[in-house]
Amino acid sequence: MSVQPDGPYEPLIPMPELTPDALRAAVARIAPSRIPALTQHLFEATTNAQQTQSLAPLRAFIHSWAVFVAIERHPQRAARLHALERLVNAAEEDPTDAITEIRRIRDEAEAEAGL
Repeated sequence: MSVQPDGPYEPLIPMPELTPDALRAAVARIAPSRIPALTQHLFEATTNAQQTQSLAPLRAFIHSWAVFVAIERHPQRAARLHALERLVNAAEEDPTDAITEIRRIRDEAEAEAGL
């Protein structure tokens, strides 16, 4: 995986496989400060999967972190999403358009991740 994009709109890294190890490696490259959150989420998902005898918690983990990687590997997309989230959280204006754009960004990221 290359850390430097080929152009201004190229992703920082290729979309990884949808496995915990591949997602962890991708997060380590593009957002290393998020590794503790990923590790905690994986621990909780594994524990919940064992307790409930269901793969649903692990599927939710993969979905969440795959979308995160799909967004964050595109710096412009990630910056826009974070700006929109700040706008919504500030509650200073009607958030309808911002929420619509957030949904579009997340839908694109899901499709890019193959979810």
